[in-house]
Amino acid sequence: MDLPTRLEPVLAGLGYELVLLERAGRGQLRLFIDKPGGITIDDCVAVSNHLTHLFTVENIDYDRLEVSSPGLDRPLVKPQDYVRFAGEQVTLKLRVPLNNRRRLSGQLVGLENDTVKLIVDGTEVSVDLRNVDAARLRPMV
Repeated sequence: MDLPTRLEPVLAGLGYELVLLERAGRGQLRLFIDKPGGITIDDCVAVSNHLTHLFTVENIDYDRLEVSSPGLDRPLVKPQDYVRFAGEQVTLKLRVPLNNRRRLSGQLVGLENDTVKLIVDGTEVSVDLRNVDAARLRPMV
C-alpha cells in the first residue's frame, strides 16, 4: 500500500485532511494537512507526534518528518478540491496549452465530468482535468 493511501484514513480519524505528501531528498517526508477553520502550529505538532509513533510501529523508513499547513495558496490536488473551492480565485498550470496559454487565472466554477470550469476574463473556460499540471488557490490581498 502506498503511503498517502495509508495516511489518509489515519489523518481523517484525527480530524485532518491530507492535502499533499512530498518525499524530499535524504529521507525527508513533508506532509501538508488541512481542516475546516485552518491549521495551527498545535495541529502540526499533534499530527507530527502521532505519525512519528505510527511510522515507528509500522517500520516506515524516513529520516525527517515535516508537517505543515498548505498555506493561503493551497494546492488543488484531488477532484473534490475543485468542488469544495468553487467560487474561489485559482491559477492553473496546464500540461498542454489551451488557446496558446499554459497558465490560466480566474474564478473556479467547479468540476463537471472531469472538466474543470473557470471564468477567465469574463469568459467561461473548460479544461480537461488530465491537462491540469498544477492548480492553486490565489489568495486575495
